[in-house]
Amino acid sequence: MQHRIIVLGAGYSGAVAAGRLAKRLHREDVAITLVNAEPDFVERVRMHQLAAGQDLKPRPFSEMFAGTGVELKLARVTAVDVDRRAVTVIDVGATGEPDAREPAEYEELEYDTLVYALGSGWNSHGVPGTDEFADQIASRPGALRLRERLARLDAGQPVVVIGGGLTGLEAATEIAEARPDLDVALAARGGLGDWLAPKGRDHLRKVFDKLGITAHENAAVTEVEADRVATADGKSIPAAVTVWTAGFAVHPIARATTLETTATGQIVVDGTMRSVSHPDVYAVGDAAMAMGPGDKPLRMSCATGTPMAWQAADAIAARLTGGKIPSTPLRYFNQCISLGRKEGLIQYVTADDRAVKAALTGRLAATYKELICKGAAWGVANPSLGMPTRRRHVVQEQTRTGSAVKTAA
Repeated sequence: MQHRIIVLGAGYSGAVAAGRLAKRLHREDVAITLVNAEPDFVERVRMHQLAAGQDLKPRPFSEMFAGTGVELKLARVTAVDVDRRAVTVIDVGATGEPDAREPAEYEELEYDTLVYALGSGWNSHGVPGTDEFADQIASRPGALRLRERLARLDAGQPVVVIGGGLTGLEAATEIAEARPDLDVALAARGGLGDWLAPKGRDHLRKVFDKLGITAHENAAVTEVEADRVATADGKSIPAAVTVWTAGFAVHPIARATTLETTATGQIVVDGTMRSVSHPDVYAVGDAAMAMGPGDKPLRMSCATGTPMAWQAADAIAARLTGGKIPSTPLRYFNQCISLGRKEGLIQYVTADDRAVKAALTGRLAATYKELICKGAAWGVANPSLGMPTRRRHVVQEQTRTGSAVKTAA
């Protein structure tokens, strides 16, 4: 009987994990189901480009996973019962939404191994007015709504990006480059690029000056209104459009289960991305709390999520086939920031993600970042990159009691 593997979420982490498992295991031994609410792969690292008016290459999963043995199920996850090993979903079809004309049809999917990769969405941190008046680029629908709003703005109208992290910097510079007629500003809780090395900070300021972006530093936003943003130091920043990039929150489903999670809802995992409370569950990407070098939590990012997916898929395959469990430590090498289409910044970092003196800037850095983005998307469609494609048979003894499956340790 086939070992049932269900992967929830087809972002970078989930899609890579599903594809890599399909390359590792014999099809007759496993049934791999990838559950996702959208039929196309979303290049989340390019949502600022989509919002700024650029068209992205369509990447339908039906083509990406053709011939791999991975079954794509277009559905939205509504609940996970890790004690019964079951996932409840509602079919959404090609629209990404249930058919409002028909009664909602829920389906329960049973699994033997679960890979949880539902990722994260935007987090308003309870700032008043954010939900009502701010736009976000944490999702494709959000980026498309922002795209429409920006397109309707007349020359000279103000746009404020809230958040001085990587997403905020990329959004502000992309919008300013695409629409030089707008008055673009960025509000950061700390200093502009204060985590970067001096070379990186200097380059960032030069790009902001060249693009005409106003940086409001040490400006903690306390309220978002329809036409302005208020900060803790008493500033009132005009805003015809406000873009919120000041944090992400993980999908809430895991927190409603008996899985061990953090206070923020991330699933606590070991070095193989296996849940510390439920050994048949693995978590990857933003949904997982994994420790990296220096005993520091790995940050939410594509740079983190893809290696986590490799680690989880290889660990699952090894445990099912009696192979050696991987023990490769995850580490950082650089932070890649696009600053529009013509400028970039590559900040080199220590293994635990602290900036070092070295940085790459300018057009070369922009080209480097573009290659990284293309490589990440290519890796989703070609998970065998850098690994042998030899599939192994499942050799562990399995027994079934009712709907549950017990796999030998």
